[in-house]
Amino acid sequence: MLRKLHIDNLHLRVYKEPIEMGIAAADFVENKLKIAIQEKGYANLILATGTSQFSFLKALQQKEIAWEKVTVFHLDEYVGISDSHPASFRKYLKDRILDAVTPKHVYFLNGDADDLEQEMVRYTEKLKKHPIDIACIGIGENGHIAFNDPPVADFKDPKMVKLVALDEACRRQQLGEGWFPSFEEVPKHALTLTITAILSCKAISCVVPDLRKAEAVYNALYGDISPSCPASILRTHPETVMFLDAAAASKI
Repeated sequence: MLRKLHIDNLHLRVYKEPIEMGIAAADFVENKLKIAIQEKGYANLILATGTSQFSFLKALQQKEIAWEKVTVFHLDEYVGISDSHPASFRKYLKDRILDAVTPKHVYFLNGDADDLEQEMVRYTEKLKKHPIDIACIGIGENGHIAFNDPPVADFKDPKMVKLVALDEACRRQQLGEGWFPSFEEVPKHALTLTITAILSCKAISCVVPDLRKAEAVYNALYGDISPSCPASILRTHPETVMFLDAAAASKI
């Protein structure tokens, strides 16, 4: 570990490389899951997607976790794409961890549901029945958490799941990460857990590698706590740890 510091309620841990960062985050999440399982016999987990989560999910898959006692949710999904689409977050999680560890239950947010309103109601009910022990999230280049981009982020959102329009910066990030062949093919809408839902989680692990995230990290840590940088709200959560590599932490 290169650095360890606190800003408001937020714990920060900085590592030299993404692999080391991912292992540290996996250790933290493993511990939270084991505590929950020891205390009540089961655990509820939210997993994020995107290139930022590669090293973390690889490390988490190697941990000795009683996955048969873990129920998994995810943060968001594009509207209108199937779970076989290369950019689907459902496919991402199946391919990168879920098919290997086989949790007790996996509840997916179906962006291709025929009735999106009913899908959001269904997912909200599942979340309410399964209070989350730890959420694993990242930060977007525009400071978003889940798909709560600055134009739609609401720190007091009355909903737990909502339909959002994705801003251009978010869509260009998805293109830049290689999930779509052209900007025109990046969906304009998504279903997402709200900031209210994320903040309701008992603990949060926020994994943020890469130089292209450095500006968002700086704004989240040192700017105003404001929807203009949605990740800034993490400074108010009682148990959040942000794991950074040296590149992402280069401006702090």
